[in-house]
Parts: sequence; structure tokens; C-alpha cells
Amino acid sequence: MSQSPIFERICLIGIGLIGSSIALRCRRDGLAKTIVVSTRRKETLDRARQLNLGDVYTDSVSDAVEGADCVILCTPVGTFSSIGQRIGAHLAPGCIVTDVGSVKRSVIDQLKPHMPDHVHLVPGHPVAGTEYSGPDAGFSTLFDDRWLLLTPESNASEETMAAVQKLSEFWAALGSHIDVMDPDHHDRVLAVTSHIPHLIAYNIVGTASDLEEVTQSEVIKFSASGFRDFTRIAASDPVMWRDVFLHNKDAVLEMLGRFSEDLSQLQRAVRNGDGDLLFDHFTKTREIRRGIIDAGQETELPNFGRDVVQETD
Repeated sequence: MSQSPIFERICLIGIGLIGSSIALRCRRDGLAKTIVVSTRRKETLDRARQLNLGDVYTDSVSDAVEGADCVILCTPVGTFSSIGQRIGAHLAPGCIVTDVGSVKRSVIDQLKPHMPDHVHLVPGHPVAGTEYSGPDAGFSTLFDDRWLLLTPESNASEETMAAVQKLSEFWAALGSHIDVMDPDHHDRVLAVTSHIPHLIAYNIVGTASDLEEVTQSEVIKFSASGFRDFTRIAASDPVMWRDVFLHNKDAVLEMLGRFSEDLSQLQRAVRNGDGDLLFDHFTKTREIRRGIIDAGQETELPNFGRDVVQETD
């Protein structure tokens, strides 16, 4: 349903799954008067143009942000320092600079040194996604009933908090539920709920591939639903996830230590035939799973019916 634009000129730097989904929803509901798309790859930019994702297309991030009242970084977090250096001097007064990365302290550390005083840095994280990437992967309902986390610094000014409110309005229009949290707390929470599961998925799929007595055809042929879920997660963009682990190292290592301790307990239960401990643990985790489903935190994918462009931006 069309509504009054929230932003006059929104700039999307990177046009993969998240960026293209934002563009499609903005276009569908009239959330921005002008959508600027910027990406470094010509073929990705051309594909975004073919899909009519924006109004203006450029491979120059400095040109892209000119006159924008909202800039959203949708590239892997390892690119943020370089992008910040290139766009800082070109940002309009009052512009809101945000992102969609899965880590937040690193985003602040990379971008803040390059942000002039007249702009507002408000890191963001839509807790939504699929294993697909590229401009073809986006769909306008990706953010419906998903959480969007905003992580301003604790000493943010009144003007920046007003920007938080405006971004909250924008993401609510995209379909999201909004929460505001401390950036360091965010990184610890997401290490448990997202980063460690991805690390486990990458590892177990790699382990299955490395086992000499299990051929690739057998892995595919006899994949049960559990392993298929791991392969889906392990199909996620490798550049993005490499950067996530490098830029949330401390929280990931802390939570990985906790996980290793709990896994050792289960290992002992299996070795010792402790069925009661296994049953109690599985019962507890099943209830957690039911809670996730009841909360609506599962993404239903549309039937793409087409090849997906595997690009990071």
C-alpha cells in the first residue's frame, strides 16, 4: 500500500539480497521519492537496472551519496572502512548513515572516524535473510514480521536519537519489528543466535565432504532433513560470513567456548549411556524450537523459479 515517502533520496550501497529487498519494498510502497543504487560490479549494476530496482545507478559511491537523506550500506562489513573514507566528505547535512551488517561494534569503529559532525550514524541489523545472494534474490516481503535491531552508541545526541526514530519508522514500513540495543550486547547475542550456527554448518558440511569413505553422491543421496538444513546455511555468501567472523571475533570465540563445553557434556552422556541427560536436553531444546516457530521467526521463501546471481554487492 502506497504511503507518503519517509525519505526523499535513499542511497543503497550494495544491491544483493538485503539491498534489493529494501529497494523492492520502497518501490512498492512509495517509501522514498528517489532510490539510488551503487555497486562496484558493472554486471551487478546492469542487472539491478534490468530489474528496475532504482531510479539512479552509479558505480561511484561518492556520487551516489550526494544529496541523500539516508544512506544504507548493504555490502560485507569488511568494506565499511573503505566506503566510509570515500563517502564522508560527500554526505549532506542531516543525512542518516546506517547499514544491514550482522556485527555492530566493528561498524561503528570503521565508519565513525570518517563521518562528519553533521550526519547521524545509526547502525542497523535486519534479522532476516536467505542463503541466496545478488539482486535477483530480493523480495519485497523479506522483512515482514522480522526483527530490525538499531544500535546507536549510548552517548548519542538528541539529533541522532531523532534519526533512530525516523529509521524505526522506515523499517516498520518495511514490515519489521523494531528493537534498540547496545552494539556490544548485540554482537554477543548474535554470536549465539546466528554466527555460531553458521560456523557449525560450514564445519559439518566440510567434515562430511572430507570423509573419504563417504562419496559426494552418498552425501546428496542420503541427506536427511537435518543435514539439508546445514547445507542450506552453509550455502550462504562466503565473503559476508568471512567478514562477520573476522569482525566479531571476540564474541564468537567467547560463545564458541561455551558451546564447546556444552558439546563435551553431551559427548560424555553419549559415551556413558546417560539417556536421562540426553532426553532432558533434547526436550528443553525442542521447546526452544517451538518458541521460535510461535514467534514467527522463520523465513518463508518465495518460489524464485530463476537462476540467482551470486554476487556480494
